[in-house]
Amino acid sequence: MERAKGVVGSTVGYTGGKEQHPTYQEVKAHSTGHAEAVLVEYDAEQTTYKELCKLFFEIHDPAQTDGQGPDIGPQYRSEIFYLNEAQKAEAEAIIQLLREKGYEVNTRLTPASEFWPAEDYHQHYYDKTGGEPYCHIRIKKF
Repeated sequence: MERAKGVVGSTVGYTGGKEQHPTYQEVKAHSTGHAEAVLVEYDAEQTTYKELCKLFFEIHDPAQTDGQGPDIGPQYRSEIFYLNEAQKAEAEAIIQLLREKGYEVNTRLTPASEFWPAEDYHQHYYDKTGGEPYCHIRIKKF
């Protein structure tokens, strides 16, 4: 997401769980209830929440319930953590549009809660390793 037009920053981390300051090992062990997530900061003059939501649905499989590609587990669930009712309504409209186009969507919509940044070695992971994302392949849907 950080390469998308208008995105000025992104932080990977954990949200939607019950423990404070979760670690990767705790989240991976399913002991905290957190999802692995990305906090996206964007310039509203260059892009919109709606455009970023569309991108979200194009770079992951919203039909998969607890996993993404080869990564399986509840921490990989498809979920949008919205900040306000306007964001929720925007996400609901996009989900409805996808369903009308014949896509299966199991994405959860949840009020945002505390976001905990992941450990440093997770930040900008592919830039650091020179690898390519293996669970995010963009499929144009809009």
